[in-house]
Amino acid sequence: MTSRPAVIILAAGMGTRMKSALPKVMHPLAGRPMIRHLLASVEGLDPARVVVVVGPGMEQVAKAVAPHATVVQTERLGTGHAVAQAAAALADFEGDALVVYGDTPLLSTATLASLLDARSRAAVVVLGFRPEGDNQYGRLVTGPEGLEAIVEWREAGPEQRAIALCNSGVMAADRRTLFRLIDQIRNDNAKGEYYLTDVVALARAEGLACGHVEGPAEELLGVNSRVELAALEAVVQTGLRRAAMDDGATLIAPETVWFSWDTKLGRDVTVHPNVVFGPGVTVADGVEINAFSHLTGASVAEGAIIGPYARLRPGAAIGPNAHIGNFVEIKKATVEEGAKVNHLTYVGDARIGARANIGAGTITCNYDGVDKSFTDIGAGAFIGSNSSLVAPVKIGDGAVIGAGSTITREVAPNALAVARGNQMELPGWAERFRARKADDKAKAKSKE
Repeated sequence: MTSRPAVIILAAGMGTRMKSALPKVMHPLAGRPMIRHLLASVEGLDPARVVVVVGPGMEQVAKAVAPHATVVQTERLGTGHAVAQAAAALADFEGDALVVYGDTPLLSTATLASLLDARSRAAVVVLGFRPEGDNQYGRLVTGPEGLEAIVEWREAGPEQRAIALCNSGVMAADRRTLFRLIDQIRNDNAKGEYYLTDVVALARAEGLACGHVEGPAEELLGVNSRVELAALEAVVQTGLRRAAMDDGATLIAPETVWFSWDTKLGRDVTVHPNVVFGPGVTVADGVEINAFSHLTGASVAEGAIIGPYARLRPGAAIGPNAHIGNFVEIKKATVEEGAKVNHLTYVGDARIGARANIGAGTITCNYDGVDKSFTDIGAGAFIGSNSSLVAPVKIGDGAVIGAGSTITREVAPNALAVARGNQMELPGWAERFRARKADDKAKAKSKE
């Protein structure tokens, strides 16, 4: 690749087979929209321009691709027509233009770079691949002079359909050549559309050389249905699991662990079965994450133990050697070094000081129906089981909260706070209660 290209991304398709109100390219893979995966690869080329072709009402797509430019294809009249919508946005650009598809999210920067490199040998270069099994992709017809033709499946005869080399739709050409040839495309075909693939025939008619580069079939898997989306998710997850293990993490049952595109695991992290990482999770060295835990937007420091059945929500920051146990939920809270929150607890909008111990069933009551308020628990504090801490409230260092308390005021360091009703005992009450119930049942039966 000798110069910075312009990249045209076709993303106007609604994806009717997805049966969704969400534009096709906005469906997520590993926690981010498909088109953002593709953009990451495109941006690796350091392009001079990126223009995304969207359909009417696709503000979500325009927002997702910002700050890159978008143009609207008001009528969906085929791939050639879609590319033509970018002509005005690139009118002053000199250099190669690369056409890619928003629903082919696994294309790598290296594959795209190889296509652009081949432009030095041909006026128009197409990316081909060899998918497994039966398919209805267009075929690349090659010969001694390079790429001779692209034949759409609907237009192909038996001999052409037998060709294994298929058209991905990805194409590179000089910007001036590309749009000049697109202006000549006609729609006299089975679908009545303007095919971008006709650029090859038009180029050859002018005596221009056409070529192809072969890319990995796995990178060129497209999405037109939720079944295909699930198949791509499996491909992405397999790659992410492999990368995590290659980087020094242990996955006890890799096929049950689900990553997001940006999950970061340190060395000697152990991940037990059925753990889900949502976007924005960073895990330091030596952490153990037990089964059925779910982490999103959280950071976990070295040596911490998480789960089983723990939920770390956005803003959770777990300190070194802290313990977050079973059925514990942490949201927008810092749990400092060595603190323990081991059972059946909700901690939200809070700080838990170093070496503090939070008993089972504790709740930070952070929401009053209008506002969220903060709970500050000091270092070494002990919060007894089944306590409710009504925010805003501060528990001093080393303080002890008696089990079953509802704390509404600040507790001084090293103090004991107990806030619960006095215990009342009525001797013999239980025996009299059972006797009365038995007598009532006997009377009811005698009336039957």
